[in-house]
Amino acid sequence: GGGGKCMGGAGGGLPPKTTPPPSRMLDLFMLERREGRETDIGMHRHWIDPTEPFARQLLQPCHGALITSATLQDGINQNSESAENPPLRQAADWKIAEMRTGALHLPTPAKRLSIASPFAYAEQTRIFLVTDIPPRNDAALADAYADLFLAVGGGALGLFTSIARLRRIHATLAPRLQSAGLEIFAQHVDAMDNATLMNVFRRLESSCLLGCDAARDGVDVPGRSLRMVALDKLPWPRSDVLHRARRRHFGGGDYDKMLTRFRLRQAYGRLIRAESDRGVFVLLHPTLPSALRSAFPPDVSIERLPLAQAASASRDFLAD
Repeated sequence: GGGGKCMGGAGGGLPPKTTPPPSRMLDLFMLERREGRETDIGMHRHWIDPTEPFARQLLQPCHGALITSATLQDGINQNSESAENPPLRQAADWKIAEMRTGALHLPTPAKRLSIASPFAYAEQTRIFLVTDIPPRNDAALADAYADLFLAVGGGALGLFTSIARLRRIHATLAPRLQSAGLEIFAQHVDAMDNATLMNVFRRLESSCLLGCDAARDGVDVPGRSLRMVALDKLPWPRSDVLHRARRRHFGGGDYDKMLTRFRLRQAYGRLIRAESDRGVFVLLHPTLPSALRSAFPPDVSIERLPLAQAASASRDFLAD
């Protein structure tokens, strides 16, 4: 990861007690480190709202553009008035979708279309929160992944919020799975690009894959090749200089909650890609804040279980 500080705007001083206009750009000096070594250094400039240039350069010149995603809307609004008012809540959800896609920057309003999912998530999935894993304990976390993956016989995707933690867990986990006859692959460990790793994982029904963001977002693995997704912790955004600037611009703490809900929804969405799929989503964390529960379909119950019971329940559900 990198760090840095925000640099000033254009040259020249400001008169005393004059508030500068809000900038749409963030300039920062970044020093990137990897495994304790400096790998890159430089000045970076980022749009605080990256959809602004996207809308201006790509959307506005088009005759028409279609943006679609199963996770386009947030699905929640924390305001109690809108929560009890479906039209108001839907308007708030569409406002978030337009903010994320850049449609807010278009001269004319975007046309909207929402289609209900064809999947019966309450019947096809289970969600477990594991309650008895000590925090910041790599050995216990590796044992948890091993117990879960062995219980369902592979077809499991282990997701991590840290590349360093992924590598540490892989070093402990791989020998145990391989001794049980399960193949395991990992991003940032195996010398294959992400597309090749996914193709191998998709074809080997009893293999396991460890990954980070690239394995969580937009991956399509239908069938029994992916029947379990296990996440090491709640995927809160990492607080760096750029994130803090966007956090201030997009709404403070609600922005963090929104990003975390989208990440949970993307991870959960890897499980069901067809009407015949069945899958188990496991969060290796004992609690889930109420503000994040709408990341999952409302009709799917969320169970808090010790590791042994979660592994047994996963095995029974997928073998049923």
